Amino acid sequence: MRPWRGPRALHRPLSLLLLTALCLLLVGASGPPHPTHRGPDEEATSIQGVRGGSVELACGSGLAPLVVFWSFTPLGLLTPRPVAVTNGAESKVEAGASALGAVSLRNSSLVLRELREGARGHFLCQALHAAGGQLHTTYSYVALAVLVPVSKPRVRLSDLSPVEGTSVVATCAVREGTEPVTFAWQHRAPQGQEEELVEVTERWLRLHPVNRTHLGWYICSAHNTVSRLSSDGAFLDVIYGPDNPVISVEPLGFSEEGFWAKEREEVTLSCLAGSNPPSHYVWLRDHTQVHTGPVYTIASATRAHTGLYTCLARNSRLDTRTQASARLTIYYPPEGQPSCAVLPTLGAVTLVCTWPGGLPAAQLQWEGPQGAGPTALNNVTWSQPAAQLPNGSVFVCAGQHPALALPAFCRITLWDPLQSPTCWTTATVEDQFIMLSCEWPGGQPPALLSWLDGLQQPLDGSSPSLAVHLLQAQEDLAGQEFTCRGTHPLRVPDPHCRLQLEAPQLSVAQSRVSVLEGGEAWLGCSLLGGMPPARLLWLGPQRRQVEGGTSGFTLHPKGAQLHLRIRDADPTRHRGAYRCVARNALGSSSRSVLLEVQRYPAPPNVTIRRLTYGRHRREVQLRWAVEGPGNLTGFLVQRRASVPSPGAGAWETAARDIEPESRGRKLGGLDPGVRYAFRVLALNHHTAGHPSEVKTPGRTPPFSAYPAVLGAAGTGVVVATVASLLVFQYAARHPETFPCLGQLLFPMEQSHQYGDSREGLEAEAGIEPPPTNPGSDPAQELTDAPVNVTITVTATP
Repeated sequence: MRPWRGPRALHRPLSLLLLTALCLLLVGASGPPHPTHRGPDEEATSIQGVRGGSVELACGSGLAPLVVFWSFTPLGLLTPRPVAVTNGAESKVEAGASALGAVSLRNSSLVLRELREGARGHFLCQALHAAGGQLHTTYSYVALAVLVPVSKPRVRLSDLSPVEGTSVVATCAVREGTEPVTFAWQHRAPQGQEEELVEVTERWLRLHPVNRTHLGWYICSAHNTVSRLSSDGAFLDVIYGPDNPVISVEPLGFSEEGFWAKEREEVTLSCLAGSNPPSHYVWLRDHTQVHTGPVYTIASATRAHTGLYTCLARNSRLDTRTQASARLTIYYPPEGQPSCAVLPTLGAVTLVCTWPGGLPAAQLQWEGPQGAGPTALNNVTWSQPAAQLPNGSVFVCAGQHPALALPAFCRITLWDPLQSPTCWTTATVEDQFIMLSCEWPGGQPPALLSWLDGLQQPLDGSSPSLAVHLLQAQEDLAGQEFTCRGTHPLRVPDPHCRLQLEAPQLSVAQSRVSVLEGGEAWLGCSLLGGMPPARLLWLGPQRRQVEGGTSGFTLHPKGAQLHLRIRDADPTRHRGAYRCVARNALGSSSRSVLLEVQRYPAPPNVTIRRLTYGRHRREVQLRWAVEGPGNLTGFLVQRRASVPSPGAGAWETAARDIEPESRGRKLGGLDPGVRYAFRVLALNHHTAGHPSEVKTPGRTPPFSAYPAVLGAAGTGVVVATVASLLVFQYAARHPETFPCLGQLLFPMEQSHQYGDSREGLEAEAGIEPPPTNPGSDPAQELTDAPVNVTITVTATP
């Protein structure tokens, strides 16, 4: 600060009056300044100003003074310093007064703008007054206090990231501000509202011991009589954890051991362990790592996902670990549906419902016409008296399982079997045993069947629906009777069926059958009785069993009948006695049938009429004739190589299936270098007649053109003659067309001759004259009548 000077430092331009006043006011003005003291009766006026603001200091009251002089004494000093002076017309401010602010005078008052802290101290106003012709001075004392606003506070933390359980001190630092300064603290959690810490008003906030609730932003505010300001937030990051993990499962299902979930549904396991920084999670299933992260999702749970799940939580900052375990069980229902059954018992029925498998076991319960029945896991049984159950009673078994949204059902209806038991017998292989069978199907529960002998004694125990008893085959069983008795809780009295064992009996349709050779024969055999049912078979003439599909035999079984069909009957193979045999475990029976195969009558004999070679000796022309009576169905031509030895070779067929009306055949495919012999046989179905004589084809006739030329010439002459006759006949009938030719040939005087000649020519030519009617005009007849011409041409080679 620039030092203030005494009154001599004032500028010279002030008037003499002002200088004189100053001299009067200031004692020893010509010397150094002296300290000033106020009397005991003088009181100082206290005024407060704010730094940067403005204040106005008044200098007494009353009439306006002649001269006013303001001086300032800083706190802690005794020597005043001039500030400003005025005589009303002129004023002057000391240059060094700028340390107080912007200083100015308003009349006798001192105005301080842009107040500074250096203005804090005592101000003295000396005023010179003229009253009654005398001059006197007055003094005014003003004590000015300059107040400073508080600066923006700043929070300082002793530890930005303390570990939970340690201590932390938060300091609210203020750079300046007029005392007293009051402090207030606020705490805002990361996801919460602000919390006012009303009990803390000091500059320091001590947190001991620090915990996770202290985590967040801390804000302090400072205020004095002038202003109030708040700091920015300072974040306290409390390090803690991890806490013991908490495991949850969705969808939520609790079991005795932990959690459960349905098979094939999505299961989410979540792990939460409080920690800062957040925990790192690892999932284990039965001590094997399966996932990393807080959430483990099983898209489709299976039975293999059942196990103990452990969540490991780790704080990477503190390198601390915690863990928790929970058992997850995957529930799955039993396969299929519950199974209902009913068991017949004496005078009652027993209902059984089973549904094995599943985890946990399914809960089963019966419900009937009288209400709900017993309940049990996997298997439940319920007995009901048969006398109280009407036909058609319905019982339902309901099965419930946690893994199923809806219960599963099975139902059973009690009903009486239809009709009565059916009995039959069969024999085992080689007829060693006889099997008695009895069946009574249907019903709920199934009927119980048992076999009784002739004395009504049981042979075996009872069995449901089907009863079988085995007897050793013996002849003395023939004629014995056996009874099958059926019992059912809804049927009274007990029904039964009987059967009697007997040896087989049979009959044949015809004992003698006759058929023509190549025809078809039917042998019939019918079973008349026998228990157990007998097996039918046919034996051939050689006492061997006839097998179908061989040697023209076909077997046609039909119920208790067995027909033997013989096709293409052959006397040598099929003729003889056949026997139909019926056999069962108690014996056998047989009947014989005689089959006669008749041959067809012999066909007539055949004679070869002509046998000649064709061109190049590769074909022959064969003609034959039939001699004598007899039926014919065709012919057969045979050939062989003709050599001059007794054994000339075997006959081979040259043509077959020749129609019975044919009498000739052209045969080709011959070898010109081989000489052949031919013979013809007549056939009547399968009977062949005597072969014809054996002939060899004759030589090929020589070729001659002379007969052909003569025949052609003769034919030409005849054709020309007939043509000429036709032309002359036309000219004669139409003379107007050829007048010259008509006069030349037929003059009028020779008309009679012409007529005779024409008739003769027509007769020679074989032309029939047209018919004439009596009374008609001859000219008209010649002109209009039609001409009928018959020409016969004979060509002779």
